[in-house]
Amino acid sequence: MNTENKATLPEQEKRLLNRKDLLKTWWRWICWAQRCYNYERLMGLGFCQAISAVVEKLFSSKEDRAETLSRHMRFYNTENNWGAMILGATCALEEERAMGHDVAPDMIDSMKNALMGPLAGIGDSVTQSIVKVILLGISINLATEGNVIGPILYIVGFTAYALIVSYFSFFSGYQMGRGAVMKLLASDTTKNVTDALKIVSMIVIGALAAGNIKVNTIVSGTFGGSEVVLQDVLNSILPCLMPLAVLALVIYLLKKKQKSSVFVLLTLFVIGFVLTFVNFLG
Repeated sequence: MNTENKATLPEQEKRLLNRKDLLKTWWRWICWAQRCYNYERLMGLGFCQAISAVVEKLFSSKEDRAETLSRHMRFYNTENNWGAMILGATCALEEERAMGHDVAPDMIDSMKNALMGPLAGIGDSVTQSIVKVILLGISINLATEGNVIGPILYIVGFTAYALIVSYFSFFSGYQMGRGAVMKLLASDTTKNVTDALKIVSMIVIGALAAGNIKVNTIVSGTFGGSEVVLQDVLNSILPCLMPLAVLALVIYLLKKKQKSSVFVLLTLFVIGFVLTFVNFLG
């Protein structure tokens, strides 16, 4: 059957890949993409290993398989949950190429290279800065109270997030092909959801700081015949003001001054030691 005849077939008859092939590729990606990092290619080996089942299905000759796998073993790096969309789109483009459509290998490589950065930006912002912060904030608080649900909640919650997001991203990429990621990046929905999750993460961080940063002053004095406790005065102005000050100092050192976590810990230790020694902290 020639290429012209193929083009007239219904969409479901055009596909060379079935759902089993795609599920195998997605499962390999989500399980193993970050298990073979190296300084030369980062996630290149993981991408190649994930798409290898698709390559074996699409190309029968040893030369075509070797050429395709070699291309997909080059340098590659993105956030693996949201970045699964690029893998899905790549599978769709390789399928079109195997069917004889006008899809050049260089175009596939250019698509991967152009989109791995933007999706890494979205994925890292949501996964690392929002989802993990929320889950860890809740789980750590439960764990410090001796509740075994704390670590279980984090493991189950993040596993569910990774599976759901990567599954949706991968199959969206495959169904929409080369335009999938551009449609996602151009959508206001992604920005609105990200902004909402950032607000929630800030609320969780604030609650976590207020509940877990234990710092108070023991300074007191007598004014007008009555005892005045500085801690009570601070609480009347803003509850948990001192924990907030400690959190602000940590953020300032980490974000503004670009100090290491070791430097921050040593700084807090020195400040705490000095203020306790002069009987300011209790």
